[in-house]
Amino acid sequence: MRLDKFLKVSRLIKRRTVANEACDAGRISVNGRQARASYDVKVGDIIEISFGSRTVKAEVLEVAEVIKKDDASLLYRLVD
Repeated sequence: MRLDKFLKVSRLIKRRTVANEACDAGRISVNGRQARASYDVKVGDIIEISFGSRTVKAEVLEVAEVIKKDDASLLYRLVD
């Protein structure tokens, strides 16, 4: 699954267009390297998102095309 779509499905970022723009701006990295929106997300990847002065790290636990809103947090685990 594409990185921008995973960010939307997992609800880490609310809209796919916003996720795409964040990738283009270089605010998202996967496994320590800047990633493009077309990056193929795999289980075990560490996604790092920079929101201004705050940074969120999440490990991908599962990749699913469609998931309910309540179960979206099961796709990832926040890492400190």
